[in-house]
Amino acid sequence: MEDLNYNSDALKPETIEGAPVIPSKVAAKPAYTRPIILLPTLVGLALMFGMLLGAKMFGTSQKPERTEDLGQMLEKMRQVMLYVEHYYVDTANTEELVDHAITEMLMKLDPHTTYVPLRDMQVSNAQLEGDFDGIGVEFNIFRDTLGISSVIPGGPSEIVGLQAGDKIIEIDDKKITGIKLTNRDVFGMLRGPRGTKVRVAVLRKSQKTLLNFTITRDKIPTHTVDAAYMIDKNTGFIKVSRFGERTFEEFHESLSKLTKTGMKQLVLDLRGNPGGYMDRAVDMVDDLLGGKKKIVYTDGKVPQFDEVYYSGKQGLFEQGAIVVIIDEFSASASEIVSGALQDNDRAVVIGRRSFGKGLVQKPVQLIDGSQLRLTISRYYIPSGRCIQKPYDKTKDYDMDIIDRYNNGEFYHKDSVKLDKSKEYFTSGGRTVYGGGGVMPDLFIPRDTSHFSKFLESVYFGSTLLREYSIDYVNNNREKLKNMGLEGFVRDFRTQGEVEDEFLAKVKAAGINYNQKDYNTSRSFVMTELKGLIARILWQNEGYYRVTNDLDREVQEALRAMEQAKRINKGK
Repeated sequence: MEDLNYNSDALKPETIEGAPVIPSKVAAKPAYTRPIILLPTLVGLALMFGMLLGAKMFGTSQKPERTEDLGQMLEKMRQVMLYVEHYYVDTANTEELVDHAITEMLMKLDPHTTYVPLRDMQVSNAQLEGDFDGIGVEFNIFRDTLGISSVIPGGPSEIVGLQAGDKIIEIDDKKITGIKLTNRDVFGMLRGPRGTKVRVAVLRKSQKTLLNFTITRDKIPTHTVDAAYMIDKNTGFIKVSRFGERTFEEFHESLSKLTKTGMKQLVLDLRGNPGGYMDRAVDMVDDLLGGKKKIVYTDGKVPQFDEVYYSGKQGLFEQGAIVVIIDEFSASASEIVSGALQDNDRAVVIGRRSFGKGLVQKPVQLIDGSQLRLTISRYYIPSGRCIQKPYDKTKDYDMDIIDRYNNGEFYHKDSVKLDKSKEYFTSGGRTVYGGGGVMPDLFIPRDTSHFSKFLESVYFGSTLLREYSIDYVNNNREKLKNMGLEGFVRDFRTQGEVEDEFLAKVKAAGINYNQKDYNTSRSFVMTELKGLIARILWQNEGYYRVTNDLDREVQEALRAMEQAKRINKGK
């Protein structure tokens, strides 16, 4: 036991408003007990606060169980916080302590119940909101340098003259190179209310000195439908990157455009889509599913959160064949769409088993503007299966994607572990399984045919492809723009001058390679280079128009259309 020096007269708790009186026997506790006591206490405080506030905000009429116990615990936590605030030997940031405690506490629940501190709210909501206020650039951070990868057409940055390839050296006269930058740091410096100004100094390859710009922030639209175009005279392609505020409107507009063009069949690409708003997913399915058919239903502890969603409105594309592409990163709302279309025998699903998130979160605004995203129910797709994968062991849950990769699931269908005890049936009698994601009707392994040491160095280990594509566009912008997207996709060739220039850049960067490795990756690298050039000029749609020609899953989707037609007809 440690020998503690304690002077009972040194503390005058009664003179501090609201602070509890500290009994002398408390001070006799050894100093090393403080961390053991403090964290669970803060955790309990956060838990009780969240439960009570959440119940009030959710509007439930049910009385919390053990109300007296909860009140007593809240009072105990209040006392502890006052002890820390007034008497702890060092300065304590109680706000940080509470944020940390809440985060740690929620980790004891399911993996998708989360807490978003106020400082992170803007970044967290940015991808779901329909628009935001900013300067209108896309950026990447490489080796502590902030580079502009593309400038949004018509946005504030394009208006003042910023270009793709510019490196931002200073923001509001503060040097930002050589420091560890995060996306949140950049958002904090560049975003802000429309009408406000921000000064940036950029380094441009063609200039010897820094260029200074004053940019007036404005409303910047975000898009969740990355591409919508006709692959051939009958087949439309729509790529949806996430389910945000305007996703259904964007999807509906894209569907309308393609049907007017003569679309008879659709490839819907949901690969890498992490989900988002459930109701947008329901609306999307309703645009593709005729009659009154079940889309999804939820089931939770509180009956007010139990809902059943059906199709009902007249959709834009209720008859033609549909193939949906998913992968291991398709989650949540993506699984509602793919699972509902599969269970209703409305589409053929191809790709690889999806993520397996079948839990529904409700955002609860807390008093300081932070947010609790609390799991309130599970969702079930029409066959009755819940596609949430097990989460009783948090570590195993976090490692699931890596485990699936190590087990060979991304490359071999036989390696997929299906729970045969959770067998369900589609409306047409096809067997499907619950317990862990949506298993596609047609398994497509990851394509590794182009992997080589050359690709690892150029594509994964450097920014050479992106940097060269930016330089090429800046040096040939007028010529490329005059081609138009259709002409560029049809006529632009990387073989010859473009390829030679790029390989010269590779050699200048000190990347050694042999011809065999290069030949293995050549087609992929040159297609990616052309796609990146198209993306700078024509956004994501330009990129997908180029790269889909070499995309194995898109090509398999086209071949699966006959199967989709048979399923549609109940055969």
